[in-house]
Amino acid sequence: MENKRKAIQVLVSSTTAFTICFAIWMMFAVLGIPIKKSLGLNETEFGLLAAMPVLSGSLVRVPLGIWCDRFGGRIVFFALMLATVIPIYMIGLATQYWQFLVLGLFVGLAGGSFSVGTPYVARWFPKERRGLAMGIFGAGNSGSALTKFVAPAIITAFGWQMLPTVYAAAMLVTALAFWVFTYSDPSHLVSGSVTFSQQLKVLKDRRVWRYCQYYSVVFGGYVGLALWMTKYYVAEYGFDLKLAALLAACFSLPGGVLRAVGGWISDRYGAHKVTWAVMWVCWICFFLLSYPPTDMVVKTVKGDMVLHLSVTPWMFTALLFIVGTAMAVGKASVFKFIADDFSDNIGAVSGVVGLAGGLGGFILPIMFGALVDLTGVRSSAFMLLYGTVCVSLVWMHFSFRPAATAPAVGGARQAVAA
Repeated sequence: MENKRKAIQVLVSSTTAFTICFAIWMMFAVLGIPIKKSLGLNETEFGLLAAMPVLSGSLVRVPLGIWCDRFGGRIVFFALMLATVIPIYMIGLATQYWQFLVLGLFVGLAGGSFSVGTPYVARWFPKERRGLAMGIFGAGNSGSALTKFVAPAIITAFGWQMLPTVYAAAMLVTALAFWVFTYSDPSHLVSGSVTFSQQLKVLKDRRVWRYCQYYSVVFGGYVGLALWMTKYYVAEYGFDLKLAALLAACFSLPGGVLRAVGGWISDRYGAHKVTWAVMWVCWICFFLLSYPPTDMVVKTVKGDMVLHLSVTPWMFTALLFIVGTAMAVGKASVFKFIADDFSDNIGAVSGVVGLAGGLGGFILPIMFGALVDLTGVRSSAFMLLYGTVCVSLVWMHFSFRPAATAPAVGGARQAVAA
């Protein structure tokens, strides 16, 4: 009972801390809009600004995952949060584009918290419950929606410079509360005789790279869209910042909260079946979202008939909600693969897979902006995502042969490499 109590307390505290970290990691999704206007940035420059924290948050995931295995998740998570407090505060003092980019790199360290919290939480639970536990922790992705609710109100009331101050204070308080309400267990640590190079040997396993590819779609796509959608609503439909952020949260919120449901579904039906279904749902939605507003003239016997085809804001939001839900489930199912196949090396493998997903989230906003600058078509962002999902479906089809007689439990054990 004592261990169960500690496990639940660790899960709740870690999930709360990750929610705050993710909210701060995604801050430029809203904060970047007034900065773009103030500095006169183009679409590509805005994409780079929004994605800068994602770059550093992705690159540190591998060492953070390994350090979590070696030194314990509690101390690594706590130190990581403290390290971001001053850079977050300094964003409110920045005045030039390069200063925002540099500070964004330091703030991005908060995004590396995922690779610490995942193995830290997972080791407190038995194998048959790890999918759900990691899914609940991963629901901290809903911090993206938290930013979309809170940030516009702060910016409107006090100016954009106040937001970094509030977020810095929130990070400091969260770090201290995390330290007070969590625990360490020496039995969860990797033996000191195991070197970093030995931990990284698992990366030779081709399964790791398959999971990297899947995660770059479901998590990288989620991060890219979470950073881009507020601005998309403003530019495409002419909404103000508050309404745009609220509607964008219809994607971010289910994309985070429902990750816990994805963990439960993956425990029940297996990671392969769930991930395969997720890819198909995304494929259909991105196809519909890719279609740009179009006017057509149809020649009829009575003369010209003009047709206007476009995705209305409400249709657009409904499709985004479906995509967010699918990606939430997919993020959990990919980590169910990892928990089943690499239970003794979760930190290192989750770090590499998280790196792949984070790099996807870094590259996509930049490519979104570049495509808009080059083509002038805002829905080109969804055309790009549609293509990536097509590649994923083909790769997944030829990588796995579902075992006809395998029970629907156990994630990766349910599928046999082709």
